[in-house]
Amino acid sequence: MHFHHHGYVTGDPRILAPEGNGLERPEELPDTMDVLIVGTGPAGMIAAAQLSRYPGINTRIIERRPGRLEVGQADGIQARSVETFQAFGFADEITNEAYRISEMAFWKPNPENLDHIMRTARRLDDEHGVSEFPHLIVNQARVLDYFAEYMERSPSRITPDFGVEFLGLEVTEAPDYPVQVRVRHVAGERDGQERTVRAKYVLGADGARSGVRRSIGRTLKGDTAKHAWGVMDTLAVTDFPDIRRKCAIQSRSGGNILLIPREGGHLFRMYVDLGEVAEDDAGRIRQTTLDDVIAKANTILHPYTLDVKHVAWHSVYEVGHRVTDKFDDVPDDFIGQRSPRVFIAGDACHTHSAKAGQGMNVSMQDGFNLAWKLGQVLTGRSAESLLDTYSEERQEVAQNLIDFDKEWSTLMAKKPEELDDPSVLEDFYVKTFEFPAGFMTEYKPSMITGDARYQDVASGYTVGKRFKSARVSRVCDGNPLHLGHLATADGRWRIYVFADAPGPGDVSKLSHWAQWFETSADSPRVRFTPPGGDDDAVFDTKVVYQQRHEEIEMDAQPAVFTPRVGPFRLVYLNNVFGQHPEESIFAERGISADGAVVVVRPDQYVAHVLPLTATEELAEFFAGVFTGPGK
Repeated sequence: MHFHHHGYVTGDPRILAPEGNGLERPEELPDTMDVLIVGTGPAGMIAAAQLSRYPGINTRIIERRPGRLEVGQADGIQARSVETFQAFGFADEITNEAYRISEMAFWKPNPENLDHIMRTARRLDDEHGVSEFPHLIVNQARVLDYFAEYMERSPSRITPDFGVEFLGLEVTEAPDYPVQVRVRHVAGERDGQERTVRAKYVLGADGARSGVRRSIGRTLKGDTAKHAWGVMDTLAVTDFPDIRRKCAIQSRSGGNILLIPREGGHLFRMYVDLGEVAEDDAGRIRQTTLDDVIAKANTILHPYTLDVKHVAWHSVYEVGHRVTDKFDDVPDDFIGQRSPRVFIAGDACHTHSAKAGQGMNVSMQDGFNLAWKLGQVLTGRSAESLLDTYSEERQEVAQNLIDFDKEWSTLMAKKPEELDDPSVLEDFYVKTFEFPAGFMTEYKPSMITGDARYQDVASGYTVGKRFKSARVSRVCDGNPLHLGHLATADGRWRIYVFADAPGPGDVSKLSHWAQWFETSADSPRVRFTPPGGDDDAVFDTKVVYQQRHEEIEMDAQPAVFTPRVGPFRLVYLNNVFGQHPEESIFAERGISADGAVVVVRPDQYVAHVLPLTATEELAEFFAGVFTGPGK
């Protein structure tokens, strides 16, 4: 952690000093604000958490419920989400309380007695080492709690406005706060009162029945799979031997179960196959009783039994695959002519089955993607056209998710005899792991994502994909650590500079690059760092040498890698790295011996890969993103 640069901190360093809107933040929802977020689900809360790092932006988040969520429906936390939690500072804490999925078991009918099930395979959850982060299971409510805590500790001191219901909105021509939003207080002293508030931007993260989506004329389009599932979070006594292991269970005639152990050592979730839904069902399947779901589960598990003692939550649903054609309010005829004012995220714009464990995870990446862009625009660093990239990027991700989920949920619903290959389910699970883990997203070239012209100088950092960490050794103290884990959700851009062969202090491509970045009028650091602020206020710039850390001296470093920070202009020494003693980041990530520059967006996606000599291209790229140093 980075602190003490503003003076000695005697308390919890995670509690940042209030600034801007956090100094006298009104408890009541004000009449005007910069950003109004509707809904405290995963998409809304991560967006608010990211925006809480911009104390000059007045952000409010409303929720119809009178208080925090207590029982969350989602529970699967993919590795990409844990990587994101690392940036928000709570990956270790949530991992410690969560259930960790290390492997998955597959159960099928016993060939010697088809009415009994037997274990046929066990597969590692991440056979190929896609991520150093784990796959977790934890109640969605706890995820929201961690984001709420982060917001409360931020300079903005954001807390949700509970008991406020969204009624509708209208986008007007008003120059300052063009979005008029009608709300109703449904709790507290103002219960029943309706009022209109005004915002510059609105994010609808208000679920599958989103009122914000309806207000901007967007609709979910798609179909249902005509297959129903009962889901229950259960405490039970059972002789099923894999009750604490993730399982896909296929019976001969009773249907299928997806079993997900939950946190705490006893709780588990079961998705129980209720079979095909008749065309004329008209929703009757959703009236299936809990007792019927439990009985069905026992039939599938035979010869094992399930004695249910307590059910914390249960539901019956039909698998649906729907997505909106756009995630903002700009009509097709006006694309490129005006920028969006209203956005939707999460279940408000894509719905699918729960069995791939994607809902909460993709929703959080929606909110993360949009929030830093709002931060750039509202602080005056970027033009409003940056906001056009939100729908462009996330709609494609949602469609890819729908396509994947259709295939996975269809396989899960099949009977064993309907599969061409008896191992097709487990093979699909292993083969496609990188997608549900959250690492297949690859953004196309845009104003914030460059082309792949120089991809070969850092082949392991694909432009448009998330920055994959690797271990290095910090020079100032010799500590081995993961380079990517040092990136925090503070809205800054990361520039990772990988040195060419000469060491520090020698004339090299690196030394020329560092001199240019420090002093040139074309340098993005010179052009876009606010005057009087920290040297690294906008660009967190780190260097990784090809030498081991003990061969590198700190006093030979270019000044750009030892920025001055805080009111005392202290020197920050933690940005200089050498090779890890047991592995080479250059070899692992395909980095050229001539060096490379890897630019990473605030949401951890690689924006550009360039050789050290391509300073003109680097200047041109950032000139297309930034309009000025902002405020």
